[in-house]
Amino acid sequence: MSFAFEGMVAGRYLRSKRREGFISVIAGFSFLGILLGVATLIIVMAVMNGFRVELVGRILGLNGHINVYSRVGPFYPYEPIIEQIKKIPGVTSATPSIEGQALLTANGIAGGAVIRGITPEDFFKKPILSTSILRKMPAIAGFSGRGFGGDEVAIGKDLAERFHIDIGDKLVLIAPKGKATPFGTIPRAQSFIVGSVFDVGMYEYNSSFVFMPLKAAQSFLGLGHAVSAIEIMTPDPAHFDQTENAIRNTLSADYDVADWRDNNAGFYNALQVESNVMFLILTLIIIVAAFNIISSLIMLVKDKGADIAILRTMGATRGQIIRIFLYTGSAIGIGGTAAGALIGVVFCHHIEQIREWLQGLLHRNLFNAEIYYLTKLPAKMNPHQTALIILLSLALSFLATIYPAWRAARLDPVEALRRE
Repeated sequence: MSFAFEGMVAGRYLRSKRREGFISVIAGFSFLGILLGVATLIIVMAVMNGFRVELVGRILGLNGHINVYSRVGPFYPYEPIIEQIKKIPGVTSATPSIEGQALLTANGIAGGAVIRGITPEDFFKKPILSTSILRKMPAIAGFSGRGFGGDEVAIGKDLAERFHIDIGDKLVLIAPKGKATPFGTIPRAQSFIVGSVFDVGMYEYNSSFVFMPLKAAQSFLGLGHAVSAIEIMTPDPAHFDQTENAIRNTLSADYDVADWRDNNAGFYNALQVESNVMFLILTLIIIVAAFNIISSLIMLVKDKGADIAILRTMGATRGQIIRIFLYTGSAIGIGGTAAGALIGVVFCHHIEQIREWLQGLLHRNLFNAEIYYLTKLPAKMNPHQTALIILLSLALSFLATIYPAWRAARLDPVEALRRE
């Protein structure tokens, strides 16, 4: 007897007949369970990875990898500190920035906004900003033509829609700290022109951020020549601990150093915990499907007791009987895993089109940007993670076949024929 014989017998056991049709139904549900488990696990982990990559990428594209703040009041003078930081190995750039809050009014609508002041040169050096400008001011007299500079500010797409403003329109910003006068404190208000509208793909920035030139932000917020922080960029946002430690050692105790992980620690840790929990929960689907394989094979062994006894009397060894049932159960696991992996990969590559199709079919918003922060559903497959899911499914499927196969090999031919 050879592998061809064992494979032939296993294949016949997998094909449905009238007598063991119920067993084939259970095997079919086992196949579907593994298929759905693998596909769901691949899709969900890809979406979780996509969220983490997209959100972190946009956060780092708009904010510095490391930020330096002053502990003793306004950050001034800051130029000597910038020159000092630029000499540290691992620092690719160090730029001043201002961030504050203000009340924005336009067309009779009022709402809060976040003011971010940077130089025009730094604005256009940020790829996520320079490549996401939807509309900008034309090059006419009095304007730079770049949509940012002077009295021109850049606002997000959702902010423009909420206040019904577009390029060339005026908006009024009211600072939180008023101007002291002999008659009391009066609000500090200033008009700006919308020079450009951007869409960075993240609702938080599209709906609340107003980028303005550094000097205009200093004047508007009453900071004089001071800034809020110094943004530092490094070659690798994931490995800059040595550079951060060097910055801490270089600067005096009057300055505080924080990186993007400190500023977004709760958010980033929550994503990581959710990813791990989802992996464990969805793995249970594959485990349940593996138990279905065990039950279907045990029932198959009981139903085929006489066949096993005849094979043993014809010279089949226990090892061959074990391999027959190992092949039977493994075929279910391998087939379900392969089909699930294929469906998962195809779904991940077309997930945004599928979402739009379902959204149009159900006439409901399935991915609200206000809740999920992003404007598009992301999916980024990790090859190592996908390989781990496939190997895990194959391993569980194979382990599920061991006990039924061992039980079939231990079957006493005499007792099996006597029961028949």
